[in-house]
Amino acid sequence: MRRLTTGIARSGIGLVISVVCVYLVLRGVDLGHTAQVLGGANPVWLLLGVAGVAADLAFRALRWQGLIAPIHAVPLRRLSAYMLVGYLANNVLPARLGELVRSHYLGDREGISRSATLGTVVVERVVDTVVLVAIGAASILILNVRGVVVSAILVGVALAGLLCVALAVALAAHRLPGAGRVAEYLSRWPRIVYVATRLRDGLRVAALPKTIAVAAILSVAAWSCTVLAVLAVGQALGIQLTVGEAALLAAGTNLATAIPSGPGYLGTFEYAGQTIAAAFGFAAAEGLALALLVHVLTLAVSSAGGVVALIRLGWGRRPVRTEAFPTDSLAPE
Repeated sequence: MRRLTTGIARSGIGLVISVVCVYLVLRGVDLGHTAQVLGGANPVWLLLGVAGVAADLAFRALRWQGLIAPIHAVPLRRLSAYMLVGYLANNVLPARLGELVRSHYLGDREGISRSATLGTVVVERVVDTVVLVAIGAASILILNVRGVVVSAILVGVALAGLLCVALAVALAAHRLPGAGRVAEYLSRWPRIVYVATRLRDGLRVAALPKTIAVAAILSVAAWSCTVLAVLAVGQALGIQLTVGEAALLAAGTNLATAIPSGPGYLGTFEYAGQTIAAAFGFAAAEGLALALLVHVLTLAVSSAGGVVALIRLGWGRRPVRTEAFPTDSLAPE
């Protein structure tokens, strides 16, 4: 009951934030002009935008496969399907619950500890946030942007630093003073100890330099595809963006999705995009059209892939016997 109450409260807060952001976005915007800009979109450039989003998802699947590999080898085709099902859940559920969905899905289907799988997702999120903040910070330096956008990126820098520290503490928790007494106290609840141990198995991939380096490179490749998609959408709408502006838009809008919001990050994404576009001198209606179309394309491509994957895999638990194998250093359950 406590978990249910907490979940409802979190969802309610997210919905309130989305409503507030939607109000801020629509306040003072010429919706007729926005509709006119969207109505004149060039379909050829939109197709290029779709290709950019699809390439981004492909690199993300490769990255997750690399993070899972030290624990259990999973074929890319199946792992991509699990990831897309999770993204579909993220698009329709609040609070990024899709991350739990894909961890549960992969764990059931591949016989891997769900907690260990969630650990790799946590590492993935940390790497992704650090790369995204770096892209945003570099864009700010190049474009010499001032104001609220800079403050938001600085908050992102602080968040990335906190995530890295938290991950380091989690990996070294067993060596900290008093760790033995804490472990002895928690031994009263074997299930908690078991889940924490398996979760740490997944987090330990962060201690593998080669694995993290490859994940960072694939993150840069994925976000580069997103930047190209933003550039293509801008061209489709007749909005001329530089690479730096597209990179800052990609970084800012996606960092905004970390803020609690309603399903599909409605409101927070558009508000961030409109604010950043205003810093470049674009009209509010144009900024809204750009952010809205990028958001719709992203949701449409990831949701369509998730629906196809869900139809192909089914929802029920059907473990798959694979050629996957555990390593000695990071053994799954």
